Amino acid sequence: MFNRRSFFSNAFGASLAGLFGLSSCQTPTEETATAAPVAKTNPNSKALTPAIIATWPHKEATTPAMEVIQKGGSALDAVEACARVVEADPNDQSVGYGGLPDAAGNVTLDACIMDEKGNAGAVTYMQHIKHPISVARKVMEETIHVMLSGEGAYQFALEQGFEKENLLTPKAKARWEKWKAENKGAPAKANIDQHDTIGVLAIDKNGDMAGACTTSGMAFKVPGRVGDSPIIGAGLYVDNEVGGACATGVGELVMTTLGSFLVVELMRQGKSPQEACEEAVKRIADRHLKPGDGLQVGFLAMNKKGEHGAYSILANFSYTLHQDGQNEVFDAGYMG
Repeated sequence: MFNRRSFFSNAFGASLAGLFGLSSCQTPTEETATAAPVAKTNPNSKALTPAIIATWPHKEATTPAMEVIQKGGSALDAVEACARVVEADPNDQSVGYGGLPDAAGNVTLDACIMDEKGNAGAVTYMQHIKHPISVARKVMEETIHVMLSGEGAYQFALEQGFEKENLLTPKAKARWEKWKAENKGAPAKANIDQHDTIGVLAIDKNGDMAGACTTSGMAFKVPGRVGDSPIIGAGLYVDNEVGGACATGVGELVMTTLGSFLVVELMRQGKSPQEACEEAVKRIADRHLKPGDGLQVGFLAMNKKGEHGAYSILANFSYTLHQDGQNEVFDAGYMG
């Protein structure tokens, strides 16, 4: 398997050797806002591992992900397994197979994945491949790159053994045709379903963390649009010394604030996952929103202790937590 770290280490060492006249064996040594009450919230008092947390009600996906960990699999294996369940579900119209298309009627997919070592892989605007999260992992493990896009991502997937599939289901096509008839070419509106992503974080039995994020993007978007989901630091970020975070909602708002990176850095500074999510949401609202905009952004976060947080601009952001033998869906706090 391609070793990204070895590649860069050797290349960097060779460059230094040439610059300073060293032999190859003489390279230098590497040295908030308060949550409004909601119907059902989960207290973040317990610190337990292993754990799986995912945006939206996805118990059917967190269950096999936890089974991966219980059988000795890594957090990376678990988040990929979780994402693949939702990508393959034709009834979920915001991710993978069955996802709502862009304005031209094409289903285009974005995804990224990040492991405990800080390695990452991503694909954007990829068509015809049901599991972009697995292609993103291949990008991370088999190339020196972080992100492949469009036709290049698709061809890479074929070379890696993935099969071409028609991802536009009859149900999604009917919604697209209805939208096209009613809007007569007008630009798509953000938040047509209030969400467009599954983000997932995991801690395995070794205490290591990984994350994944996958989406079909904003429904009926302008062809070529890419949101926050495949962008490391925006839709997803994991630092194995601190914790991880992922985002959902209007990607443009998350991209311009590097929201997930911000949440992790706030945790690094000592904030709890809940406090960090609330602060990130508040910054977006203060800087980018006007009253009545009706735009949604939500964050999930988990630290190395297994403590978690969740918060959003608007109500109706929920998440699934599989921890300590319990697999439950909770409502996140929100600004209102």
